[in-house]
Amino acid sequence: MVLDGPALRTIASAAEEVVVLVELGLVEQRYKAVLEVIEGAMTVTDVARRYGVGRQAVHSWLRRYAAEGLPGLAPRGSRPNSCPHQMPPRVEARIVEMRRLHPGWGPRTILSRLTRAGVTPLPSRSAIYRALVRHQLIDPKARRRRPSDYKRWERSRPMELWQMDITLGVKLQDGTQPSIVTGVDDHSRFCVSAKIVERATARPVCDALLQAMRARGVPEAILSDNGKVFTGRFGPHKGEVLFDRICREHGVRHLLTAPGAPTTTGKVERFHKTLKREFLDGKVFTSIAEAQAALDAWVHEYNHTREHQSLGDRPPAERFATARREPFEEPAPSAPHAAEAPAPRLIRRVLVDGKVSLLNFKYHVGRYLTGQSVELVCHDGLIEIFHDGVLIATHARRHLPEQDERVQRQALAAAPTRPTADRVVIRKVDHNGVVSFAGADYRAGNAYKGRQVEVCLAGDTVQIWGDGRLLRTHAAKHDRRKEHGAFANPGGRPDRINAAA
Repeated sequence: MVLDGPALRTIASAAEEVVVLVELGLVEQRYKAVLEVIEGAMTVTDVARRYGVGRQAVHSWLRRYAAEGLPGLAPRGSRPNSCPHQMPPRVEARIVEMRRLHPGWGPRTILSRLTRAGVTPLPSRSAIYRALVRHQLIDPKARRRRPSDYKRWERSRPMELWQMDITLGVKLQDGTQPSIVTGVDDHSRFCVSAKIVERATARPVCDALLQAMRARGVPEAILSDNGKVFTGRFGPHKGEVLFDRICREHGVRHLLTAPGAPTTTGKVERFHKTLKREFLDGKVFTSIAEAQAALDAWVHEYNHTREHQSLGDRPPAERFATARREPFEEPAPSAPHAAEAPAPRLIRRVLVDGKVSLLNFKYHVGRYLTGQSVELVCHDGLIEIFHDGVLIATHARRHLPEQDERVQRQALAAAPTRPTADRVVIRKVDHNGVVSFAGADYRAGNAYKGRQVEVCLAGDTVQIWGDGRLLRTHAAKHDRRKEHGAFANPGGRPDRINAAA
């Protein structure tokens, strides 16, 4: 059946009349309940049970009927007419303005700023969050990390460790982008270095390090990544770079992060985020000098005025002030024979039980390094174990101090002496991880299958070098009369099909 327009209008008006009747019926029922109580026909409990409501509802009808009459029984919302704890509009407007001027400020930072400004009444952190959500300045669906998700680690006192790194972000009018050599104290988050350099090469970076040590003192250790200006670990030559030499001359331990682990230097990386967000974004400078002056002013405010949330909303300078600083002294040039003997360093292979042996004492390293070579450094009553230049374990020395001389002799005896170039041959490691020299096989390791290695003689031993470092040392087991044939070809390259090209 198809209804025309007049029929539809008739049905709609009938529905409206039904709604009106329902609303009037509700008021009428409440009115009858009130009359039954007033006339004394029934008690409040009986009326409530009869109409299927609570006693509190019947008492509410009685109060509203006594105050307003029959209109007071009409349905009304439960929203209160006023809220004494509601945030004043002027405070809410200030919160919104602060968020729009500083998009990186969260509720905690805004609350800290309002506290410093003496705003009253001071809203709570959750009230600030709800205000930002109302104005669509925060996405309520974004995941917020719980405090238990964070794992914080820091040194126990200032000047115990500096984290140093290099970052970009400075923009000049000529289109160039200089770098910034940054350094942060691990315990206090105090910025110890923020120097702008035209190019982040070895000399400018080391000059920034020396400038920081002159101004702040000499730290006990410095943690950096594996950049070429910091270490020669992944460079073509494994020798000591300038940064390492400065650390050694001033008694500073230079620690490196594991490859692919940028979170190890998380504090200086987080400082970079704050630096770019609060200082560098949207700024263009005419020269490096102008940028450095502005950066120095910002760093002073960061160290002495700006609150740091991880420090309990206190500036880093308050923590850094408790540091015991070693004065910086320019190292005096000295003859090589007058230099102090370096800490003994020994190479050991990790056993199947994950331990290494030194003077009949075993030190735990880890089963995951079984068969790998590690370096043991003995100093100050400690045994530090390094793998690929990374500190992986530290143990208290178990042998007697009188035996240190014995350890020193072992280190000197095991120290590899790089032979001259005319006593080196190039070999290619076969599929078994073995190279051939003078008719005898010497193992290089499965990690170097198909790669070039250098085979050379050092006394009565055969050394195998790869990537600029000593891989294996074997006792010579070949016929010494065949060495002439191995070294006969120019450059030490044998005429074999599988020889290195």
